[in-house]
Amino acid sequence: MHKFLLAFTIFISASLSAQKTYVINCGKLLDSKTGVVKENQHILIKGNQVISISSSPIQADSVINLSDYFVMPGLIDCHTHVLLQADITSEDYDVQILKESIPYRTIRATRSAEQSLLNGFTTIRDLGTEGAGFADVDIKKAINKGVIGGPRMFVSTLAINTTGHYPIKTSDYAWELHLPKGLQEITGADEARRAVRQQIEQGADWIKIYADRGYYKLADGSFRSLPNFTNEEINAIGDETIRSRKKLAAHAMTRDGILGAIHAGATSIEHGSGMDEECMKLMVEKGVYWCPTLFVNEYVAEGRAKMGSPINLYFKQSIQSTFKKAIAMGVKLAYGTDIGGYDWSLPQAKDFTYFVEWGLTPIQAIQTATTTAAELLGMQGKIGEIKEGAFADIIAIKKDPTKDISVLQNIDWVMKDGKIYKH
Repeated sequence: MHKFLLAFTIFISASLSAQKTYVINCGKLLDSKTGVVKENQHILIKGNQVISISSSPIQADSVINLSDYFVMPGLIDCHTHVLLQADITSEDYDVQILKESIPYRTIRATRSAEQSLLNGFTTIRDLGTEGAGFADVDIKKAINKGVIGGPRMFVSTLAINTTGHYPIKTSDYAWELHLPKGLQEITGADEARRAVRQQIEQGADWIKIYADRGYYKLADGSFRSLPNFTNEEINAIGDETIRSRKKLAAHAMTRDGILGAIHAGATSIEHGSGMDEECMKLMVEKGVYWCPTLFVNEYVAEGRAKMGSPINLYFKQSIQSTFKKAIAMGVKLAYGTDIGGYDWSLPQAKDFTYFVEWGLTPIQAIQTATTTAAELLGMQGKIGEIKEGAFADIIAIKKDPTKDISVLQNIDWVMKDGKIYKH
């Protein structure tokens, strides 16, 4: 009888807790869809959802006073690597793949995920474990179950490339050794389909490919590369991904990778530093998103040039012009940083500064990491906005990012799924 009463009491307590409501009193509140900033707004939250927004005071069980703050939706980073800890050179990369165990890398990744959340990025799309198997699926599960703190994650597991076309370069090591690779290698259309199916079976939300390699600059200033896949291979990946109701992200730097990826059904082009106008035109026509990942290129450029690979320096010299052309032509921008490719201690919101310096308004820049990013992830109305029915993913800063976009590099207050993670 006592056990029954105890269980009943716990049930009632849990039910009451689930019914608890919060009201956030906002000094300024950004409507990310319209770009309108309103003053003295009140957000009612129940559980992990926004119930309503009002200009009049709202009654609730608890009050969160952000009346001195600028309040906006949690940010979305569409290109991260929580299982990487910066790799300027191939040696940096090899150390992580060959000298760090997957459990050790996963432990470090839990800190990266937490850092992303504290940076104000309440949702991320993580594009490849780089040799750490399906550990991204485990991290996502641990976050969802409340074992660790972190953002809402969309994961792509291993990424796919063709045999011999991605580090680690086995020719740098004794040929008798069977070294691990940073992704899943395939040869032929059948292996391509198998790789997609295997990754989805293990929990991949997205499929990622590396579409090109060997980037070089021509005398006229344009860029080319070597495509990694045959038409049969890349089309098999695209077809299998779409059949499975998943989406395809393509690492592609130049037209040689970009055009093939788009024709195969890619939803997003990652990096795209050497794209040309034909690529931009096709991206607009097909509604393909671009994640430019600007700061990471600057981060690695000097170090890689010293090691004999100047291509990132060339991209650095031309990317501003490429960016402006893409915006003028109407290419859809989704915010993505490639953090993990650069150190997790550095700002995750750095790319916003480039966006604004190169022609976007601060509101437009913020929309790349809110409403547009939500569209890319198929989560419009649920993330990237503060509205009725959306998840309670909310951040706040003392200063106004519509006047100075750089303030997003230091977020003061973070809520994800109705829980406060940073005060």
